[in-house]
Amino acid sequence: MGATWWGPKHTQLKTLLETLDIPVFPQRLGQKAIYEPISTSPFQLVTLPEEDQPSFRIRGGTSTLIRALASTLPESEIHLGTRAAGISETEDGLRVGCPTGDYHARLIVSTLPPYLLKSTVHITPPLPPNLSELMEQTHTWMGESIKFGLVYDRPFWREAHTSGTVFSNVGPVTELYDHSNFEDNHYALKGFMSSSFHSLSETERRTRILRQLRAYFGDVVDSYLAYREKAWAGDSFTYAPYRKPVFPHQNNGNTQYQKVWMNGKLLIAGSETAPAYPGYMEGAVQSAKWVAEFIIRGNTALWEQ
Repeated sequence: MGATWWGPKHTQLKTLLETLDIPVFPQRLGQKAIYEPISTSPFQLVTLPEEDQPSFRIRGGTSTLIRALASTLPESEIHLGTRAAGISETEDGLRVGCPTGDYHARLIVSTLPPYLLKSTVHITPPLPPNLSELMEQTHTWMGESIKFGLVYDRPFWREAHTSGTVFSNVGPVTELYDHSNFEDNHYALKGFMSSSFHSLSETERRTRILRQLRAYFGDVVDSYLAYREKAWAGDSFTYAPYRKPVFPHQNNGNTQYQKVWMNGKLLIAGSETAPAYPGYMEGAVQSAKWVAEFIIRGNTALWEQ
């Protein structure tokens, strides 16, 4: 229910997938799309233009990439379910305080969205005021999103008079796509719901989604085998409410995130900090590459003075 699509312009991600020998496949859009411009007019079935930059998905899901990366490390070095409550500087490094105990390191790389790091991890001594203010006003990309999926026993949306691709200005579903697997033996629709519905219950959101899809496809939408959703604003490990208004992509990729802090011991990395494609999987890979090169070189030129 997280990051899903990538395109040819995401060259660093493409290289990583090829290096790890992870296969991909193009997103199925079809030749037509259901388009709903305004609430006072009926939806239309429109012809989609030829794709100059097609979107791709990872076979087996994006978690295939995560598992491949994790497999390069001993299991004993991966600590799941361990929440960092604080980071404090010591004479020879940094200490991470966790409910399960402390961890010590010469260098810490945080890949939390900067606002989440600032809001949920107590850092001692405090970071410089200008950096703290920047983190306060850095958007967590897709943090307000609501993503949902419906599983079916057959892809009824591929019939001649309809489509699994939906774009609606009316909502509550704003986008919808065919999310069947590469083998095309498991069928699903996946899309986004307007973030303004995050205060509703899952049951209420599902009811509204089905009502909208019923207008497009008929009662067949009620024959779903499973419903899944993720309202990211309700996930405390991914999202924290902003204390000030923040715009989409605000301060993502800011140059301050290409510096090293706490006397060269703390790097604030992750997708939102990448100068190019921040918030996307490509941004995450570019940020990771910068961090890896910095560590390998032992470069001190960017250390905060």
